[in-house]
Amino acid sequence: VQLVESGGGLVQAGGSLRLSCAASGFTFSSYTMRWHRQTPGKERELVAVIISAGGVTNYADSVKGRFTISRDNAKNTVYLQMNSLKPEDTAVYYCNALIRGVNYWGQGTQVTVSS
Repeated sequence: VQLVESGGGLVQAGGSLRLSCAASGFTFSSYTMRWHRQTPGKERELVAVIISAGGVTNYADSVKGRFTISRDNAKNTVYLQMNSLKPEDTAVYYCNALIRGVNYWGQGTQVTVSS
């Protein structure tokens, strides 16, 4: 199983970024995918979830209305569109899959939002 995030960077407050997570080594279309984020000294926070078929999503209250999770099962990729970014969104963002009881994580991608 491999998860590779990309798309992070430095953006001004109010700006947008689109994160991607390319998955391999498992039947991507069969599994729920998640985006988490973590800042130093804090626990990893669940940001968004999308089920296997892509029709159902869920978001942390802190990002609801600003972030959108989506997936392309043909490309084995999950996305996180982040709009109206705030300095408090600064974190390392990770994608995650729980497969047969084992949590798999990517290496993370840094998002920095300047005020």
